[in-house]
Amino acid sequence: MFDFQLEEKVWFWILLVIPVIILLFAVLQFWKYRTQKRFSNPKLLKRLSPNQSLFKSILKIVVLSLAVACFAIALVNPKIGTKLETVKRQGVDIVFAVDVSKSMLAEDVAPNRLEKSKQLVTQIINNLTSDRVGIIAYAGKAFPQLPITTDYASAKMFLNNMNTDMLSSQGTAINEAIELAKTYYDNEEQTNRVLIIISDGEDHSDVASNVAEEASDEGIRIFTIGVGDIKGGRIPIKRNGVLLNYKKDNQGETVITKLNEETLIDIAEEANGAYINGNNTADVIKEIKDILNKMDKTEFEAKEFADFKDQFQWFLGFGLFFLFLDVFFLERKTAWLKRLNLFNENF
Repeated sequence: MFDFQLEEKVWFWILLVIPVIILLFAVLQFWKYRTQKRFSNPKLLKRLSPNQSLFKSILKIVVLSLAVACFAIALVNPKIGTKLETVKRQGVDIVFAVDVSKSMLAEDVAPNRLEKSKQLVTQIINNLTSDRVGIIAYAGKAFPQLPITTDYASAKMFLNNMNTDMLSSQGTAINEAIELAKTYYDNEEQTNRVLIIISDGEDHSDVASNVAEEASDEGIRIFTIGVGDIKGGRIPIKRNGVLLNYKKDNQGETVITKLNEETLIDIAEEANGAYINGNNTADVIKEIKDILNKMDKTEFEAKEFADFKDQFQWFLGFGLFFLFLDVFFLERKTAWLKRLNLFNENF
């Protein structure tokens, strides 16, 4: 069992050189073909330059591309961790419940409510150190996205993939999200339990406050973050990023969805938490950090990969090897290539 780390991902941009090389090669070959066809007969050209090899030209490009790819990966410096250790941490168990109902597509906050919510959760996670996190998506139903973990990279990956089409039933079943969150926490470990709900607060059922109170009795503190504008916004209907229309009700009127802060405040108050307006990301991060810093930390065990070793030298070596091959591959046929007769080059 092992784990990967990529140290300098920015160097992956070098891989864009490969399609440029291939494109230039294709253009050059096309230009040579057109020029030769214009000024000479193909059969005569074969006699004049019988040792020219298209296959070896292609092979040179393939080898050069492999060399570039290896050098790019070497600069990224992949690391492998093969030693799994059990470490002790102190922190808080935090579950994020993210509203993915259609109203979260409203663009009264940029780029839209859902993307803003994902940005907020990502920034909160980026500022955590030893806490464990879990993720729930909810609309008409609640759906577990990620169980409690210390793997922040996986948490952000799952978060990034969340969208309003992932749950078919629409609505905002915050009560189900709270009930599901209860199953996330380990009853054997007396950790501080935090549930952070990110939503526009619209269409929440009246039972949400009652469920929040029950969660509080189980030691769960609920903090709500409101995303949207109290003046409201329209819900765009898009296809492939192109605006087609805006959502309408049964009477044909354009639906205006508004941030409902009152409901979110009630839920937070019932669970010994607080409501935070999510429009200013910096303020949200600061407030959440202050809240977590004031909470007692509970010690728990977590398994982590350690002793990560650099692997860039392998790719550097392969890159130099391919570069060496490319230098010594001439564009003329060799005896072994003539015997292979690839691409029917011998006539």
